[in-house]
Amino acid sequence: MTADRMIRIGGASGFWGESDMAVPQFLRASESGQKLDYIVFDYLAEITMSIMARARAKNPDLGYATDFVSAVIKPHISAIAKQGVKLISNAGGTNPLACAAAVRAVIAEAGLDMKVAVVAGDDLTSRAAEFADAHEMFSGAQFPDPENIASINAYLGAFPIAAALDQGADIVITGRCVDSAVTLGACIHEFGWSRDDLDQLAGASLAGHILECGPQATGGNFTDWESIAESMDNAGYPIAEIAGDGSFIATKPEDTGGIVNIGTIGEQMLYEIGDPQAYILPDVVCDFSAVALEQLGENRVSVFGSIGHPAPNTYKTCATYSDGWKMVAPFFFIGVDAKRKAESFADNALKRTRAKLRASNVGDFDDVLIETLGDDSHFGAFGQAAESREVVLKIGVKHRDPKAAMLILKEATGMGLATPPGLALFAGGRPKPTPVVRLFSLLLPKSEISISVKIEDDSQEFGDAGGTAFDPATIQRPPHPALADNGAPMIEVPLIDLAWGRSGDKGDKSNIGIMPRNKSYAPYIWATLSEDRVRERFAHFLTEPEAPDSVERFYMPGTGAINFLLHDILGGGGVASMRNDPQGKSYAQILLATPISIPQSLAEAL
Repeated sequence: MTADRMIRIGGASGFWGESDMAVPQFLRASESGQKLDYIVFDYLAEITMSIMARARAKNPDLGYATDFVSAVIKPHISAIAKQGVKLISNAGGTNPLACAAAVRAVIAEAGLDMKVAVVAGDDLTSRAAEFADAHEMFSGAQFPDPENIASINAYLGAFPIAAALDQGADIVITGRCVDSAVTLGACIHEFGWSRDDLDQLAGASLAGHILECGPQATGGNFTDWESIAESMDNAGYPIAEIAGDGSFIATKPEDTGGIVNIGTIGEQMLYEIGDPQAYILPDVVCDFSAVALEQLGENRVSVFGSIGHPAPNTYKTCATYSDGWKMVAPFFFIGVDAKRKAESFADNALKRTRAKLRASNVGDFDDVLIETLGDDSHFGAFGQAAESREVVLKIGVKHRDPKAAMLILKEATGMGLATPPGLALFAGGRPKPTPVVRLFSLLLPKSEISISVKIEDDSQEFGDAGGTAFDPATIQRPPHPALADNGAPMIEVPLIDLAWGRSGDKGDKSNIGIMPRNKSYAPYIWATLSEDRVRERFAHFLTEPEAPDSVERFYMPGTGAINFLLHDILGGGGVASMRNDPQGKSYAQILLATPISIPQSLAEAL
């Protein structure tokens, strides 16, 4: 890392509803020598946008992350102003102007003089009819009926945020932007980067990617969770110390729980990415394959080696739309043959319900999903559990009519006295039908999006960002790790002994990132975890397990990591899915149970 000027940015929020612990931590850190220049907040996901859109439809003063006002601004604005730390947040959701108005009201009440800026232009919901001929960028599906659209938002970049900071903003509020843009925008402003400083843009985008999920970079969801379990009640939130060349040091406030090491940062780097050589953002196409991690000291990891390519000429744009209703209800079976009892109960409940649907002439369910939990079912053909004596049964159905969806619960509950023995019901509120909200992704030319930066009463249009079409065929893939055949005695060990892992979702796709604890393990992991082997491990979840392109594999020589991208595996993904794990969060844990053949000498050194 160079000796260039450095700025400190703290990542305070990874989703709407995140704990409010981060800002007090950062303010205390600033007082004790870890002075922060910026605190950034990421509140948005696709489903969050649809929820906010419905809230705004009911009340024009809502549609944003109210937590940003109630849990950040109101209790801490005086300390924030005193310390001179700037805030950048996508808390604006579908109504950034209303969010800004609420923030300004708190500032005025506190008697402070602070500038609040709004980046607007991402909300395209009113233009739904214009996209009638569009096709989904992954599945090729036709654009949904505009009447069913809840939200349409372009994922904006970081340069408008930098422009707001250039104009003296103390707080910048955006609608939908890519998660890392709140970090990159601060860096563009501070270091004066242009659109041609591609490696710097890629490096700071990776810093934003590390920060965007809060304590996931400091021990949350960590493979080695037990090593820091007792301190996670006071989990530290991540800080990136970013230099002018885009490299950075990841750390956290002193006297906080969790840990920052190569494992936690490596896992977060791999989280929810696809092709690591084509991580496409509005401002730069990032190549993270050569990124290296170096432990500098306790809770300090240096991150460097990102490569940038010219920005694309499109914005990824996501629409959410309603597609019927779903009902998901849990039941519990306890005793011998619990799984078979649960399946029999579910089968008969469906028979009863379908008989009534036919009698009412409302049509069958659009989809039915019966799952059990507690019987190793998530591991498919590789489950190892003995006959379980207690399971959770989940019955899920989808239907165009919410009353028809609700009928499954009525009939299943009504069978309480006509069931195999061992049924236990939770004594509490009953579940209700919920809307099925689906995601539709498309690419729109940047020239079709009008962006504005508004500070107080002044509003300025932000110029066309330009860009060039990205061609994946131009990617030069690194050589795969070579496996030496020296005739050494081999032994099988679980992958978890050799690697860290993290998984997540993107729509109906899931990624699984595997990073070796030592790069010498990489050839053995690569040799075992072929696309076919991973496809076999997840055949029970994949929509088309026999399709050769259902699993993709990418090598990252900087760390020896492998990233897998699994297509059409989440049952629709997000709230459209009825799966026990609709976001693939457990998939790394499933893969980490895979046996890997390594030389006995390596195994003895574990």
